[in-house]
Amino acid sequence: MSPLSGIALKLTSVVLFTIMASFIKASSAHVPTGQAVFFRSFFAMPVIVAWLAMRGDLKTGLKAQRPLMHVWRGLVGVTAMGCGFAALGLLPLPEVTAIGFAAPMITVLLAAVLLGERLRVFRLSAVALGLVGVVIVLWPRLQFDGAAETAALGVALVLASAVMRSLAQIQIRKMVATEQTSAIVFYFSLTATGFSLLTAPFGWTLPPAHVLAMLVGAGLIGGVAQILLTSAYRFAEAAVIAPFDYASILFAILFGYWFFDESPTSMVLVGSAIVVTAGGIIIWRERQLGLQRGKARPTMTPQG
Repeated sequence: MSPLSGIALKLTSVVLFTIMASFIKASSAHVPTGQAVFFRSFFAMPVIVAWLAMRGDLKTGLKAQRPLMHVWRGLVGVTAMGCGFAALGLLPLPEVTAIGFAAPMITVLLAAVLLGERLRVFRLSAVALGLVGVVIVLWPRLQFDGAAETAALGVALVLASAVMRSLAQIQIRKMVATEQTSAIVFYFSLTATGFSLLTAPFGWTLPPAHVLAMLVGAGLIGGVAQILLTSAYRFAEAAVIAPFDYASILFAILFGYWFFDESPTSMVLVGSAIVVTAGGIIIWRERQLGLQRGKARPTMTPQG
């Protein structure tokens, strides 16, 4: 393994995902959310197919052992994407990113409920700390007077996206027991494209050329970012590169300021710092538990 290569790939994917989100945000005033999801999913597919072909995994990537699981994962994932994209049109980019950090916390809780994973006091305390940070970020938005209602709707959409992303992660944990990673990546793009097409009767538009270019770019960049993210785990352990997810708040602040004239509030900065700290604690604890499980069960597969 080469940890530095893994970290570099992870950071590059984080930058690209933030650029993708910026393109979606910039186009939100011109096209409905479902149409943005379609472009993000459809134009990622050629990139993913080319990647699978280069790796010699094209046949594997097109083989699904349990198709219905891919459909369910696609439905949950496209709902998460749609809610997140809709929120980008209502809230500043740094706030959407910071509130979205609730997803790993929610995943820990859902894993305990749906997968029966043991949730001890240490991890529960870290989750609680992270959720406090999220509340600090969103608290100024929880008002319902005039224009503030729009911001409150944006908060609700980001939280819904976080919950659905967490459900998707739980589903993937189940899928890896029978499905190849390449198949999971390919069929998500395929099912997301199909589900997003169902929104076409509800007001798709022909956007201006520059908006169309951004939408196509979002799809292509999203596809490349997904490949880099997947490849990062071939060079370094998850515990090494996972903390770099939180670099996204830095890029979101920079891009939000440069492109949308958005400056993060003190509440966003304080809340984000708390969430990042809690996330780091959870990642460290997961690494410790992983090492313990490895010693106790040296012959167990990565799928558990």
